[in-house]
Amino acid sequence: MIIKQDISLLPYNTFGIDAKADYFVEYCSIEDLQTALLSEIVKLNKIFHIGGGSNLLFLNDYKGVILHSAIKFIEIINEDTDYVFIKVGSGIVWDDFVMYAVENGWCGIENLSLIPGEVGAAAVQNIGAYGVEVQDSIVKVNAVEISTALQKTFSVADCNYGYRESIFKNELNTKYIITSVEFRLKKKPIFKLNYQHLEEEVLKSGEVNLKNIRSTIIDIRKSKLPDTNVFGNAGSFFMNPVITKELFNELQNQYPQIPHYFVSDAEEKVPAGWLIDQCGWKGKQLGNAAVHDKQALVLINKGGAKGQEIVYLAQQIQASVKSKFGIELHAEVNYI
Repeated sequence: MIIKQDISLLPYNTFGIDAKADYFVEYCSIEDLQTALLSEIVKLNKIFHIGGGSNLLFLNDYKGVILHSAIKFIEIINEDTDYVFIKVGSGIVWDDFVMYAVENGWCGIENLSLIPGEVGAAAVQNIGAYGVEVQDSIVKVNAVEISTALQKTFSVADCNYGYRESIFKNELNTKYIITSVEFRLKKKPIFKLNYQHLEEEVLKSGEVNLKNIRSTIIDIRKSKLPDTNVFGNAGSFFMNPVITKELFNELQNQYPQIPHYFVSDAEEKVPAGWLIDQCGWKGKQLGNAAVHDKQALVLINKGGAKGQEIVYLAQQIQASVKSKFGIELHAEVNYI
């Protein structure tokens, strides 16, 4: 276990915000985590757990303890003719796990290639892309209760997953820390390629297979998202809004070209990036914060931005979209 004091969080958040934390504790096992939770440092301070820092925006220095998982393992725990069951440590980089699955010919998470962050955070956020969400492959989530340091296992049903939602973001927020996640992946490929012309793009690389799907998605994401080493960012800043069919029909009459995705007979999903672009924000800059010039859904740190500058830009965008379309955008990024 590593314990540091008065540490810069610059290396631990992809937005490149130079906030500080009173304490930083990194643990390598469940036992280390339990020891940390029962220690005076944790008991006497507020705590916050981070993953890869790819979905965080620090607004100020953190007066307390930052916890981070270095539990790193990938273990096959069972398999049958159709499925392989894999247990993965919460500290494993998410895309490393996706690469491992694809290399072994296991299907189910290839559409989630190159999403930043770690496995534990992926289960908290219910990450998703190209018509797939991580909940589709999760069987169990293993965690430790913060107040007691006792272990508990949650079934996928227990997790109350929704669009970028889980019980760990809502009712159990700040109550449990995920230590590992158990997945069920398919041995026989069943691909989901009907989202945003994905199949058409994959076919440009040859036949439809796991490796071509992964490489295509990586290329698409790299073409739209800036390198965090160049411009700090958290990927998609806003969630794609789900609106009533009634509001969607009104907007479609006014904007026939509006892209959309079926949710249910009563709801439709509209890309937040398109809404922001229509409001003229793509490429615009306020202070040291800006909207990426290739993808309006991405807010970037042009260098030296404070968290409050990013928030101010986000608020101006939200006001524009609300005024023009009557739609409220909600941040996918967590303000800390």
